[in-house]
Parts: sequence; structure tokens; C-alpha cells
Amino acid sequence: MNDLASRKLTTKEYLVVSSLLFGLFFGAGNLIFPLHLGQLAGGHWGLATVGFLLTGVLLPLLSVMAIAVTRAEGVFDVGRPLGVGFALVFMVLIHATIGPLFGTPRTASVSFTVGVAPFVPKADHQVALLVFSAVFFALAFAFSYRENDILSNVGKVLNPMFLALLFLMFLVAFLRPMGNPMSAPATSAYVHSSFVNGFLQGYNTMDAPAGLAFGVTVVHAVRQMGQKRESDVAKVVGKAGLVSMSMVAFIYVLLIVVGAMSLGHFKLSADGGVAFNQVVSYYGGAFGQAVLAVLITVTCLTTAVGLVAAFAQDFHKHFPKVSYHTWLALTTLASFLAANFGLDTIIAWSTPMLMFLYPLCLVLILLSVFSPMFNRDGVVYLFVVLFTVVPALGDMVVSFPKVVSASAFGTAVAAVRSHLPLASLGLSWLVPALAGLVLGLAFHFFRVRGNATALDEN
Repeated sequence: MNDLASRKLTTKEYLVVSSLLFGLFFGAGNLIFPLHLGQLAGGHWGLATVGFLLTGVLLPLLSVMAIAVTRAEGVFDVGRPLGVGFALVFMVLIHATIGPLFGTPRTASVSFTVGVAPFVPKADHQVALLVFSAVFFALAFAFSYRENDILSNVGKVLNPMFLALLFLMFLVAFLRPMGNPMSAPATSAYVHSSFVNGFLQGYNTMDAPAGLAFGVTVVHAVRQMGQKRESDVAKVVGKAGLVSMSMVAFIYVLLIVVGAMSLGHFKLSADGGVAFNQVVSYYGGAFGQAVLAVLITVTCLTTAVGLVAAFAQDFHKHFPKVSYHTWLALTTLASFLAANFGLDTIIAWSTPMLMFLYPLCLVLILLSVFSPMFNRDGVVYLFVVLFTVVPALGDMVVSFPKVVSASAFGTAVAAVRSHLPLASLGLSWLVPALAGLVLGLAFHFFRVRGNATALDEN
């Protein structure tokens, strides 16, 4: 029995796990969405923040917990209770979304928007983005191809510098506020539904699907520290996660408040990248902007290396006829092409996909975390996922740009969807998912009781 005992971790080891989780979930891209949320929510930033933290902080932490509880080896295993076919499709959707379609291109577009665009004439932005993204992804490919630790080692030095400068900006912003965040004007959506819109804005971080994809890294690290029981692994991940995600939440809150305060000097920006430029240039001038631009670019490049490598590794694992290096080349090329559509376009087209994928991730994460209560019975998964997917597809269609949402098909879907509860809030999947959970659990416990009765009779 002693072989099964887990040793007690030191405070330093807990901090190592916390640091790993923080690095997993916080990249430079996470700066732009809470800052823009502050501008959108204005004086209603309080409730919007609570909603944002649920999907931007709590759900990503639960995604890693789901990996720990189910002993999963990746995204594929999370969807496995519904069969190999579903698990494979789910894995492809997750990696495509956080990878070459939206997540990886965003690392380059955020770097460009924040770091390069302010120093380039607007007429030359497209050409500059083409050149910048070509160099950016060539470096990402090179570092991923050799699978060395040079860039991650550089990141270990520059990331703390980046955070130090970020907190310096926070200090100056609160000592010299641009405006009163409590009286800042809010957009109409946030005047009426600040909590729900903050909840939906949290989708943009993409951290919940990322947690499913990279959570296995954290779980493996904890196991290597001598945690042998799965309950002990989950406990360590939970404790370390509270520390790391509390820090992420603290940064998010500060960014949201700074975004609301910025309305005292600036108008509502088109996106978070522009908002970040405005705030940094106001407090740091051209020099401060240039320093932060370099650090943000390195941080984003580190994230991009992790994303393209994870995509290539997982796809090679499940489609082994194609080599790791070929998958790496394909995802890097696709990310380069997508990045050149620009940050605004990437956000506009990623939103519908996230409106579909996030509800699916949310129910699968919660089912995984609480799966010991129903022995990970596939029938519970089936009812919940089936009742979630259909309305979530409707939320996706109506969230597309007008070329899709205003078409005859989009109008028809919107008409049907409008009859579902909470559809006007973008949560048409919630009530059906709860209904599916009740039916699934009822079916599971009825079957268990039936099996127990049959055994007693025998």
C-alpha cells in the first residue's frame, strides 16, 4: 500500500505547478479582450467581470481538472465516452479552433496590431502584416521543428519582465486615472445584460478548449512529482490552480477597470488591440510602447510555438501516416494565411465557432469533473451533448457576419431558435442541456437499479 501513497509536495513545488498553469492560460492575447470588455461595459463593468471570470478563469481551471479526474491523455479521451468517431471530430474541432483557424493566427495578428501597426503608416498595414507574419511563423516553424527549449528559456526571462511592465502600467493608470470607471458610458448590450455579455466575452480567451488540449502537460508534471493517486493529482491541480487562476483573475479585473477608465479620454475602440495601444501610448509614450511591443511579440511567439507543436503532435498521433513535420508545416502555413486577414476579421469569424464550441466544451468539462458520480456512463454524455449541440449550432449561425446570418438560411435558423429559452441572450443551449442532464441521469440510475434488481433475483 505504501507504493500507492503520494508524497507531500513542498510550497516551491506547488508554485512550480501554479507557474505552469499561469503560463498555459495567460498569453498576450488575453490582454486585449478584458481591456475591450471594460470599454464595452463602462460603468456596468462589475457584473460583466463576474460573467467574464466564469468562462475566462473558472472554466479553464475545470478543464484541467477534467483531464486529471478522467485520467485523459488529451482532448480525444475527453470525448471518448461518446465513441471514437465523436472523440476524433471533437479533437479536430478543438485543435483547429485554438490552432490554425483562429488561435494561432491571433498570436501574430495581436503582436502586429499592438507592436508594429502603431509605427507603420496605415496605408502600408497590409504589406507590413504580410512581412511580419511571414517572419513570425517562419520562426515558430523553426523552433517547433527542432523541438528545442531556446524560445521557452527566453520566455522564462522575458515573460516576468512583461508582467512587471504591465503592473507598472496598472500602477500609473490608477495613480493617474483617465476617468471614473463607475460613471463611464456603456454600450446598450451591457446596460441591459452585462453579466451574460461578459460571460460570452470570456469565450474569446479560448482558454477552456486550450485547457483540454494542454492540461495533460500539467497533469503529467504533477504525477512526476510523486502524486500516484488520481485523487491526489486532482487535489494538487486544484490547489495550484487556485493560486495561478487567482493571479489571472486579478490581472483581468485590473484590465477591465483600466478599459472602463480609458473612456474618459478615448472613444470606444474597434478591438482590444487598439485599446491596448491607446492606453500604453497615453502612459508610456513611444518608448514604452516599443518596449512592450517587443515583449508582447516574444510572448506571442512562445505561445505560437506551443500551439503549432501541440497541433502537429496530436494530429500525428491520430493520423500517423502523415509525419509530425508535415503536420507542422501545414498548420504553420494555414496560420500564416489566416493571420493576414487581420485581427478584426479573425475575431469576427472566430466568435460563431466559439458560440458553438464553448457550450460543448463546458458540458463535457463538467461531465468529466463529475463523472465518478455516474461511472462515466456514455448515456449521460449522449443526452447532454445531443441536447446541447443542436441549439448551439443555432447560436453559431446567428453569430456569423451578415453574409451568413442575414441569408435565407440564417434567417430561417434565427426564426426557429427564437422559440428557445434564453435565445436572445445567446444561451439557447442552456435549458436543453439541463433537460438532457436530467434525462441522462434518470436513464442511468434506472438502468443501475434494474441491474441491481436482476442480480438480487438471481
